[in-house]
Amino acid sequence: MILSKKATILFTVFVDILGLGIVIPILPFYVRSFGVSDFGITMLFSIFALCSFISAPFLGALSDRIGRRPVLIISIASTAFGWVIFALAKSPIFLFLGRIIDGSAAGNFSTAQSYLSDLSKTDKERTANLGLIGAMFGIGFIIGPMLGGLLGGINHTLPFWTVAVLATINTILAYFNLPETHFPKKFKNSKLQINPFKPILKAIFDKILLPGYIVWFLFSLAVSAQQAVFAIYLLRAFNYGEFAVGIILTIMGVVIAINQGFLLKKFWIKNFKEPDLEIYLFLFFGLGFLLISFSNFVLFIIGIILTTFGQSVLRVVMTSQMVSKAGYKRGEVLGVMNSVMSLGMIMGPFLGGILIVYNIGAPFVLAFLLCLISFVILFINNKKSQKIIDNNPPVNFPI
Repeated sequence: MILSKKATILFTVFVDILGLGIVIPILPFYVRSFGVSDFGITMLFSIFALCSFISAPFLGALSDRIGRRPVLIISIASTAFGWVIFALAKSPIFLFLGRIIDGSAAGNFSTAQSYLSDLSKTDKERTANLGLIGAMFGIGFIIGPMLGGLLGGINHTLPFWTVAVLATINTILAYFNLPETHFPKKFKNSKLQINPFKPILKAIFDKILLPGYIVWFLFSLAVSAQQAVFAIYLLRAFNYGEFAVGIILTIMGVVIAINQGFLLKKFWIKNFKEPDLEIYLFLFFGLGFLLISFSNFVLFIIGIILTTFGQSVLRVVMTSQMVSKAGYKRGEVLGVMNSVMSLGMIMGPFLGGILIVYNIGAPFVLAFLLCLISFVILFINNKKSQKIIDNNPPVNFPI
């Protein structure tokens, strides 16, 4: 094999994030060339998140039933096809069609997480592996925007063709390098439920996992709300332009990559229990948002440090904790988490955009309050959920 199984999975995630990073700098300019308004541009992001919200739980559950390999390969191939449609677009309709195709098969990330979880032999190894996925996020966002700006300067469609080619190569590597890791005997005689909302409805009545889904949604809402207004905030608070914003985002990407790729294994999970990290990091994460809201440069730097470290660790630890409670429903649970995050990505920018009109610090105060609520939910639920697990082992219902 050209690459190991783990390396191929990490490359899959890297290409996804690199693709997103590449198109961020150039997408608005490319879409505007079709006469699309600013609102239409934001709708392209929303339509992808909406399609992902609907498809991710179904694809995750499908990977539990038929295996990780076919779902992952189809999802990666669909990403390539979606970007080809986008690059070949002659009207706004095809722009939306490209994002719909990509979003409707957005199973790459959650299935990749499930695959690495299948390969993990211990809880700590699982968390470390999920941390490597997080490190790919950081590296992708370091390289992607710079590469996108460079390619877009040559031709506006070149970034999209580049992502399509990378996804095609990724599909080929996955086909030849990835054996199946999940052989679901429990679903052999069960009927496949094609309703994409079925896993979400099941999640609502899962008293063990529901608090985790709620906190994951609040986390996604807080992160997406502040991300949507971050550049506007820096402009209005400190008069920073595009170059300064890019430098700050690049530094944040470096910190995330180092934290998740190295410090997570060597420091965080080595010295702290995962449930404790999940609970108390929300306090520091929220405090970072509160400090940023004051529009003071020194407090801003401290706040950025707290939110960057907090976000990068929380994202991995929360995922690991949910997987540890999922039993053989890993794909389904990760798919629901992906869907919940998509819902946060739909609502967060909308709320952040409304609040910043009234006060530039308001979106960050909202993020602080969401983190505080998350801390309270986790703190109250910690001992309660442990008693439920001890007295009522998880019952897994066929899809």
